[in-house]
Amino acid sequence: MKNAFILGAGLGNRLRPLTDRLPKPLVPLFHRPLAGWAMDACARAGIGRFAINTHHLPAAWEDFDPGYGVTLFHEPVLLETGGGLKNIQAWMGDDPVLVHNGDIFSTLPLEKLIAAHEASGLPVTLALRSEGVAKHIGLDPSGTRVTDIHQLLGRAAGSHVFSGIYCVSPGFLDRIPAGEKISVIPAFVELAEIGQLGAIVLDEGVWLDLGNRKSYLQAHRELDLAPAIHPEAMVDGACVERSIVGPGAVVEAGAIIRDSVIWPGSRVTADAVLDRCIVFSHTPVAGSHQDLDL
Repeated sequence: MKNAFILGAGLGNRLRPLTDRLPKPLVPLFHRPLAGWAMDACARAGIGRFAINTHHLPAAWEDFDPGYGVTLFHEPVLLETGGGLKNIQAWMGDDPVLVHNGDIFSTLPLEKLIAAHEASGLPVTLALRSEGVAKHIGLDPSGTRVTDIHQLLGRAAGSHVFSGIYCVSPGFLDRIPAGEKISVIPAFVELAEIGQLGAIVLDEGVWLDLGNRKSYLQAHRELDLAPAIHPEAMVDGACVERSIVGPGAVVEAGAIIRDSVIWPGSRVTADAVLDRCIVFSHTPVAGSHQDLDL
């Protein structure tokens, strides 16, 4: 499989106000946009051709340089997951595509997902996790077919979590109407009803949904993807504990930063005391703050 589609057009409402500045897939994780980490995961599985759909703050994508060839598909009207996939049909051609949500970080063995999809001959294969808070997927005893989603078919209670990563063969797109704003879920449910929605359980590796503030901060505490303080940040004389400071950021001498994330180019003044904060704006931050986005 050579193609991947990174879902980048969502509004990112759960991450506001961070997404008032950047689309959610461009929000930095350890100094790098989330979409870049997603593309790295796909590249490790042998994928080298990428499409990304855009809608919210599309101009921000002009500065995105992930190191891979990317085709952007702008959606003036948000098409949702199904419509966005249909919109890249010509780009896909006769080849399958791996779809990856833009707010997911994972080290899942995606090569196993690809192999399972190619071996099954099914239209779609979902990557699932056994543990998580949103167990909406029901599986058959073999663990290779989805039998229900959100109990919409009344067949099975959810036992697994959908990872937001899946493989699609070109013929599946015939089930999605062109030019419509539509979710991919109705077509998934149709396939599940006839026993044609494939699945593979991938419990190896890290999988994090970074779509909200709590998970975003948690990822920076639990992961070790790059130096916490970027070499191009300026923090001389500041106290920085368990925090991430991005390139071009300035934390003035005397400031105290704990369990926080300072975005690239941000500035924290000398009198600042920050606990569990995210500094994302270009406005210098002063004073004492806890659990705030600044």
